[in-house]
Amino acid sequence: MAIRAAQAALRKKAVDLTVLDLNGLTVIADYFVICSGESTTQVKAIAEFVEQEFAKRGLKLLGMEGLDYGHWVLLDYGDVIVHVFETETREYYGLERLWMDAKTLEIDEDTVDLGRQDERAVHF
Repeated sequence: MAIRAAQAALRKKAVDLTVLDLNGLTVIADYFVICSGESTTQVKAIAEFVEQEFAKRGLKLLGMEGLDYGHWVLLDYGDVIVHVFETETREYYGLERLWMDAKTLEIDEDTVDLGRQDERAVHF
């Protein structure tokens, strides 16, 4: 599910995408998907697209915060929480620093074929 969220975000040109594996570190979620958009408009578009793609698959959104402002949108799917940041806001809050003990799955945006959802470059 985290990889599907990452794939959807990349289809809307999300940048600096990272997936944090939080298993064993917290009960909040198993994964954080963290990405950035270069404007509030793009942040909103990424978040809305992830939500639409998951809704098509019958995955229930438990909560969404921040869509009205577009600096940081949080999509809560229970085991997976998607954080879509405006670049400056992401730097300020530094979620990766807060969860530095988490394993990181990075999706290589340069080798992703955005037209094909089943082939993604994932690094552990």
